[in-house]
Amino acid sequence: MSQLVDYLNLLDKDAAAREAHNNDPKAAMTAFGLNDAEQQVFMSGDKTAIANLAGIDARDLPKLNVVNNDLTY
Repeated sequence: MSQLVDYLNLLDKDAAAREAHNNDPKAAMTAFGLNDAEQQVFMSGDKTAIANLAGIDARDLPKLNVVNNDLTY
């Protein structure tokens, strides 16, 4: 199972984690343990692909935006 849901939950709840992600997304995702496929899908910003990889419904994703590697809610 993908760790992507856990990473999304962390980013949703932890401002320091969001800041670390925005400062260096690759390093933050690697440190968390996301594999290359999870990282690529996350950085694509494609909510359907993210949800599919995470094994959840896209409607259950937080209102997130990934623009120029910056994450916003």
